[in-house]
Amino acid sequence: MSELENRLTACFASVFPALTEAEIPNASTESISVWDSLSFVTLAAVIQEEFNFEIDPEVLPNLDSFQAFRAYLQAALPALDRKEA
Repeated sequence: MSELENRLTACFASVFPALTEAEIPNASTESISVWDSLSFVTLAAVIQEEFNFEIDPEVLPNLDSFQAFRAYLQAALPALDRKEA
């Protein structure tokens, strides 16, 4: 797992503590019943703080899953997507 994925997993775990580490990579608005507008705003804020990076507001509506956040961050912060040795 890359540094980016580890840190993103920790962000999701802090907002959705009922999810196991194995469930987080498949997390989405469709699979998590408690993923509402408030948890989304909280998640986005936690991620922005963790990565010291401001998410483009125009992209926010498309960030509806762990995979979407990962892909966005990989494109925006490619240096963090290195696999650990």
